Amino acid sequence: MGLQNMNRRNYQRELDGIIENLKLEGKVPRLLLHSCCAPCSSYVLEYLSRYFSITVLYFNPNIYPPSEYELRVKEEEGLIARMPFVHPVKLVKGAYDPEAFYQAARGLEGEPEGGRRCEKCFELRLLEAVIQAKAGGYDFFTTTLSISPLKSAEKLNEIGERLGREYQVPYLPSDFKKKNGYKRSIELSREYGLYRQNYCGCVYSAGGANP
Repeated sequence: MGLQNMNRRNYQRELDGIIENLKLEGKVPRLLLHSCCAPCSSYVLEYLSRYFSITVLYFNPNIYPPSEYELRVKEEEGLIARMPFVHPVKLVKGAYDPEAFYQAARGLEGEPEGGRRCEKCFELRLLEAVIQAKAGGYDFFTTTLSISPLKSAEKLNEIGERLGREYQVPYLPSDFKKKNGYKRSIELSREYGLYRQNYCGCVYSAGGANP
């Protein structure tokens, strides 16, 4: 095993440790959870609602076209209305401002999927999450994005923790694809009849050009 793999953090193990401490303390903290879509949030909500009182923030100005955005918002809203939760889960819809995404992606339009443009997009969405978490007095914030096999948990946690330090709101470490999280999200999507999109969301991931 290489030194890089030996030094790689196990975010799921870190999350397990936080949850065990919360259980010992008898606490149910408030979590602001950024969600990219209903299918990805399905497993995360099933899992985390056992330990947290959750506000789901749907803030994704990267989604294109607007009709796709509206469809994904409705799927998120419908899922939360139908799923059973141990602790309360509510939804907050963020502003839909595609220009904010295009500004963040400027000069990186030709980057491959998963490259620097995606990192800027992660930061844009996590910044809104931490700002809302700070304003609302939440105990933690995090994102569902790490459930995707195509998203770097290391990069997401790096961005989230940096913003958390800046705004003084703890970022909940996560790699939701662990413990068969991605597989479970597919099962739940089938169970609830969720629309599973075939592209990440932005015009570039859909193979288009900036409109």
